[in-house]
Amino acid sequence: EKYGIPYKAGIGDDLTMWCRSIGSGEVSNLTMRIPQEEFIWYKYPENAADKPHVMEIEFKEGLPVYCDGITDLAQIVHYLNKLGGEHAIGKIDMFEDGMIALKSREVYEAPAAQIILTLHRDLEQLCLTKEQVQFKPQVERLWAYMVYHGGWWHPVKVDCDAFIASSQWAVNGRYVVELYKGNIMIAERESSTGLFAPEIRSLAASGFDQKDSGPATKIHSLQYKILARRGLPYL
Repeated sequence: EKYGIPYKAGIGDDLTMWCRSIGSGEVSNLTMRIPQEEFIWYKYPENAADKPHVMEIEFKEGLPVYCDGITDLAQIVHYLNKLGGEHAIGKIDMFEDGMIALKSREVYEAPAAQIILTLHRDLEQLCLTKEQVQFKPQVERLWAYMVYHGGWWHPVKVDCDAFIASSQWAVNGRYVVELYKGNIMIAERESSTGLFAPEIRSLAASGFDQKDSGPATKIHSLQYKILARRGLPYL
């Protein structure tokens, strides 16, 4: 108020293009339900649109490049914040451990982030290998930890950047999605670089001779034969 900056007592507010955080003040009351009027995008399900919205989105090398006729990434984020919020998508109510390891309740509204990350995670599951899918969340957690603690230029954060960038060249695909009352429902998905191969994997197909699994099974079981010699205290 002293410097003419708009201020509202009771609830803290921090807005970026990617999300908006609501914290401190009255939010520390764990019995408080954030009033609808405090949100700028998100609507509670009872206030959300009563008809679903069917949207189309396309990813190239991990990034959204098209959504309902929009091709600029920044505009896609703005569009999905408004659209997702109208359909009760994007509210996050969580506890955080801050820089000094003291817990705080933080409420976020991030409709675009929730839509994009949900679909991106599904697309990675389709396009990345099993080992990449298992390892990447560890890198993501470390990346987030370093950035949260001010380590943007830390070497390990830069190393994380390199792995993430390397993993994304094959993350390409198109989705048709239905948004409704907080749900992100995938109707269609396709990818030119996906690893889904039903002609090989399906039980109804003869893509490979299952008898070939016999020798591999014997090799994989050797470690358990050795463990059995030592004994297993939990059996």
